[in-house]
Parts: sequence; C-alpha cells; structure tokens
Amino acid sequence: MTRTIFGERIGAQATFRLGASAAIWDETGAKILLVRRADNGQWCLPAGGMDPGERIAETCVREVREETGLEVRVTRLIGVYSSPDVVIQYVDRGPFQIVAAHFEAEVTGGGPATSDETTDLAFFALAEIDSLDVMAHHRERIVDSFQHQAPAFVR
Repeated sequence: MTRTIFGERIGAQATFRLGASAAIWDETGAKILLVRRADNGQWCLPAGGMDPGERIAETCVREVREETGLEVRVTRLIGVYSSPDVVIQYVDRGPFQIVAAHFEAEVTGGGPATSDETTDLAFFALAEIDSLDVMAHHRERIVDSFQHQAPAFVR
C-alpha cells in the first residue's frame, strides 16, 4: 500500500527517491493516460523510481512500458517536482521525498496492457479527473500537463 503524507518540510524526515512520470495524450490531444495502481486502487500517471545506471528519460520509458505495455519516446520535459512538504510512504519501505521529472511522451509501439502494478488504464479529460481518486502528488503534474506550457515547471 502506498500513501501520501503532507506536512511542512516533512521531507526532512525522509530519504530521496528519484523518479519520472509521463504525460501521454490520446489521438485528439485532449485526454491524458492514467493508470490505476494495484496496491491502493488510486489513479496516477505512469511513473516510477529511477534505477542505478539509467538516465531519467530512460526511467520514464521503462516505467511506461512496465505499467501500460506501451513503447514511448520522450518528447519534452513538462516539469521537475521536489516538494519538501510531501512524502510517499510504502508499507515495505520509505518514507521518501520524491524528486521527479515529468515528461511528455508519444506512443511509438506496443499495446495497452495492465501489469502486476496496474489494474486499469484509460484516457481522461481534465474535467473527468476531478471526480477520480487520484494520487495526491500526481494532481499537480496532471494539471501542469494540460497547460501545454513551453517552459518547464519547477515545483
């Protein structure tokens, strides 16, 4: 089970975890791909932690493949997220202050599929996301994605 904990500078009590997430758009460019996590049932962007020996963009590509079955190519950086006021607590490890690069990525192959980490995947418009149980630390990244802003967000 994964949970998000908020508190002023709560990250000072945690270790760092580097990660990446992906904004993948449907063919109209109006809806973003989210996955439903197997461990807590919440929706989130395809995302995960960086492995030693990887570039951060490689982390993004690998995590998308593992969680969705899709092959992607990173096209741009949307933002970097490192709030010291949010930590992620896993049952078996943590807490972690997440430092994440959030990328836009385009599908180049593969096919939609769930994994041992995901139970569902679907495209959603921003208005639809408001009614979903979304992992709290991903909401900001999702909203930023819909801004289609050229300079990267630094948060």
